[in-house]
Amino acid sequence: MTTAQEELLPGTRRALLHRLAVAQSEGRAPSMVAAVVRGGRTVWQGARSSVDGELPDGNVQYRIGSITKTFTAVLVLRLRDEGLLDLGDRLEKHLPGTGAGEATIAELLAHTSGLAAESPAPWWERSPGSLRPELADVLGDRPLLHPAGRRFHYSNPGYTLLGALVEKLRGAPWEEVLRREVLEPLGLDRTSGQPSAPHAGGWAVHPWADVLLPEPAEDLGRMAPAGQLWSTTGDLARFAVFLAEGDERVLSAETVREMRAPAAPAEATDLADGAAYGLGLQIQHRDGRLLVGHSGSLPGFLANLTLSVADDVAVVVLANCTSGPFLSLVGADLVRTVAEAEPRIPEPWRPLPEADPSVLELAGQWYWGTYAFGLRLTGGGGVSLEPLSGKGRRARFRANGDGTWTGLEGYYAGELLRPVRRADGSVSHLDLGSFVFTRQPYEETAEVPGGVDPDGWRGIG
Repeated sequence: MTTAQEELLPGTRRALLHRLAVAQSEGRAPSMVAAVVRGGRTVWQGARSSVDGELPDGNVQYRIGSITKTFTAVLVLRLRDEGLLDLGDRLEKHLPGTGAGEATIAELLAHTSGLAAESPAPWWERSPGSLRPELADVLGDRPLLHPAGRRFHYSNPGYTLLGALVEKLRGAPWEEVLRREVLEPLGLDRTSGQPSAPHAGGWAVHPWADVLLPEPAEDLGRMAPAGQLWSTTGDLARFAVFLAEGDERVLSAETVREMRAPAAPAEATDLADGAAYGLGLQIQHRDGRLLVGHSGSLPGFLANLTLSVADDVAVVVLANCTSGPFLSLVGADLVRTVAEAEPRIPEPWRPLPEADPSVLELAGQWYWGTYAFGLRLTGGGGVSLEPLSGKGRRARFRANGDGTWTGLEGYYAGELLRPVRRADGSVSHLDLGSFVFTRQPYEETAEVPGGVDPDGWRGIG
């Protein structure tokens, strides 16, 4: 999200306000506040309120529920990047004796550990965290409902375990580690475990009457890493920029890309809905665009952060009601409004600073069997390989520094691409994970597996 942008056009701003107003009115939310981020900064803010003359702004705290999980995931990935753990490690290796130690760190992050969705009764979101002082109280007698790694099953206790893991390896409380390692470096000084004025009060709205009931704001105790935080649209807007670009003080751009990649097997209904889950981030394919972020809810509050990296648009929406407006839909609609009304302006085309002749000679058309592909040079010495039909396997490759490249995505992720040369130095073919790509379909002079019929191509008379 680095493209410089002017303020949004008046028509776009009105469309955003209209969508927010409809959501607040039809969803019967006591208040709702939203922000749009583009070019690394907030370019629009809007708010609606049921109280005349009292509009919340980007500094008013709301409880953000499960968006807290994304912050916890950032802490865990910092531990991985420092070499203190591997995502494939069993929890038991670092946090023994939980009863759920067979789950890996990655499975906990992606909600594929098999753990139950909730802690044992009473309902943890509306009861004091002091009722669950130990991990055993959070997990209960039957913590595992499914085989680990087999299916996506959202688990709040799973993120409690990840918070406990952070505390064990850092030797400090989860919230203290979060403030030191994430909130302070990113300048999120209005994000906290406890509410800090000005903050909204949480309300339940009667489903059949326009009346309100105050909701309790419980300290979640052990469950805090799953949903404790309070924040503002201003802070979450800055956090959205971090999730798009990374920040070397917290996590690299490569690691936040890893967070945004699907990491859990999707259920059939999820596939139909275009939904997936990464490492602490929800993923949605909607209106032809890929959206990442997270939603959150606790009694009295709803929250949503939605990001389209390709469109350079992020949206934060917060409301102080237990149910009513579907903020994930509102967030997606606000992203679409900006992306369609004011499409991202691409960076100017610039030629590469230099081109290695031995790489430049590889550019152009290649064939895998009879499938035509184009190989193109990209920045940083990389290359891309794409089907000329526009359909089929495609991938970008990073240079390894020895004349070979490693796939970065799709079918060819991790696979090695190397040019095979003849004795005279000319290129015979490309080898991509044993697949042979030749300059002509089944080129006779190349090392095509199975050989090429010596009579060549023919018709049928």
